[in-house]
Amino acid sequence: MTNNITGKTQLLGVIGYPVEHSLSPLMHNAAIAQLGLDYVYLPLPIEPQNLEIAIAGFAAVGVVGFSVTIPHKQAIIPLLSEISPLATAVGAVNTVTRQNQRWVGTNTDVEGFIAPLQTTYHQDWRQQIAVILGNGGAARAVVAGCQQLGFAEIHVVGRNQEKLTAFYNSWRNSSIIENLQVHPWEKLTKLIPQANLLVNTTPIGMYPHIDNSPLSREEMAGLSANAIAYDLIYIPQPTQFLQQAQKQGAIIIDGLEMLVQQGVAALKIWLQTESVPVDVMRQALRKHLGLN
Repeated sequence: MTNNITGKTQLLGVIGYPVEHSLSPLMHNAAIAQLGLDYVYLPLPIEPQNLEIAIAGFAAVGVVGFSVTIPHKQAIIPLLSEISPLATAVGAVNTVTRQNQRWVGTNTDVEGFIAPLQTTYHQDWRQQIAVILGNGGAARAVVAGCQQLGFAEIHVVGRNQEKLTAFYNSWRNSSIIENLQVHPWEKLTKLIPQANLLVNTTPIGMYPHIDNSPLSREEMAGLSANAIAYDLIYIPQPTQFLQQAQKQGAIIIDGLEMLVQQGVAALKIWLQTESVPVDVMRQALRKHLGLN
């Protein structure tokens, strides 16, 4: 089903640089077509130096809202009139909407991350331990998600001590700091056996480097068969990281559902409806990726 552009078509999109690889237009336009709405969702490549003028242009032409991806998730914040408490805590915005002539930003990555954990695994997370690989922007959303779920301990592991310290200090004004610990990579062999949830937020193993994994076989060997391994990467499926975890008997989750669910949350905001065809969005992506 295709979207027919009319003189009244309302504009949505995704900003980033580069942005041609984004699968967001595919799933959003599939949902819009299913709903029969006069909207279109476009990829909008914006170089960093043009961000401010682009946002002003969006206001001028009446853009309803847009997604934000690399490298604009932090840079967009000073250009917005308001950001949600969650986006403030995460330190990144991935969804912007026009409200009363003002740009308002939030972060739906957190909701996207926790959705498959909440819908599939009905368990009490309050006695559980999360171990997160990486300390970049994606890790921030995962930390916030683990806090929302109520994890007793959240351990973030990284290779650069200076960045780890900065990551930890950035949460000092939030309640997350009470459950958060950061560790150098060498501590992994002690942490992994404790993990009820092990999350890869690094790009290691992403296409085209499909034979790579953030963990060695020896490191992964400590993972419990009752654990959940979650990779934010969705190409390839499964990643080497998830294949390793599966061999240990762990439950595995890839990043495709997070992509879908953060998009669902954004569409609900833009379209002001709870009726978003999640299955249509998911199937559009799976078909495109040859997973059907």
